[in-house]
Amino acid sequence: MNPQAFLAKLHKFEIRIRKAVTSQMRGNFNSVFKGSGLEFSDLRLYQYGDDVRLIDWNTTAKGHGTFVKIFKEEKEQTVFFMVDVSASQDVGRSDRSKLDTAKEICGVLTLSAIKEASHVGLLCFSDQKEKYIKPANTLKHGYRTILELFKLKPESAGTNLKKMILFGLEVLKRRSLIFIVSDFIDTGYEENLKALARKHDLVVIHLYDQRETNLPRLGIIPVFDTESRKTIWVNASSSWFRNRMKNLFEDNSKTLEQLCKQNKANYLSIDASEDYVNKLIKLFKVRKNK
Repeated sequence: MNPQAFLAKLHKFEIRIRKAVTSQMRGNFNSVFKGSGLEFSDLRLYQYGDDVRLIDWNTTAKGHGTFVKIFKEEKEQTVFFMVDVSASQDVGRSDRSKLDTAKEICGVLTLSAIKEASHVGLLCFSDQKEKYIKPANTLKHGYRTILELFKLKPESAGTNLKKMILFGLEVLKRRSLIFIVSDFIDTGYEENLKALARKHDLVVIHLYDQRETNLPRLGIIPVFDTESRKTIWVNASSSWFRNRMKNLFEDNSKTLEQLCKQNKANYLSIDASEDYVNKLIKLFKVRKNK
């Protein structure tokens, strides 16, 4: 697919999403990317019924009365995409890998966000920073972000979610809406993901391929590990092996979903070969209601 065809596809899907959001939710599409970011605005005297958690104790301690903080919604919302481009993402059908789907999802959401005057930024990562684009809010910047994502060729095959989530925490100083798109085939990243969810409005998009949960019964076959660059032989017809693979995937998915739920992050699981538009619409509906 060339860049023009890629952009045309994204526009088509973005229009589908926008129409569905408008008709099903009967609300401003901006609410999808509004986020929940707040910034300090002013102080005023405490009134009966005010939330005591909003009391500014430093000002109150000066003895001129009890003051509470007033907050307002941030006028400039930042939408930041963190995209796993490691070798395990380059798995799937010959015409559609997990990475292809990840690029499309981020491209569609970038188009939507930039039309709502959101600042959009991008981090593509493996076990290192593959591409970082600082957030900005022009249409030209949005298209540049999409094209950079489209043509990206990762340099490393590995994955280090822990390290790259930490990078995101360091570069994003203000509360932002973050989409992290990955297959989450890694370990040791959980605490950093919790920190990301505490500081930002987080959406976790978990990509997978059917062959990771339901291998074809092909007998003893060679399987190439794209990250370790090693080939191992497995019995794809073995019920024990097939159940082990399925249970491992389901356990990892449930753990990740529970982690998101506990830390007030949105979780969305997407099969790389399916039409993801309807799932994105469902996600937006959940976010609007929240």
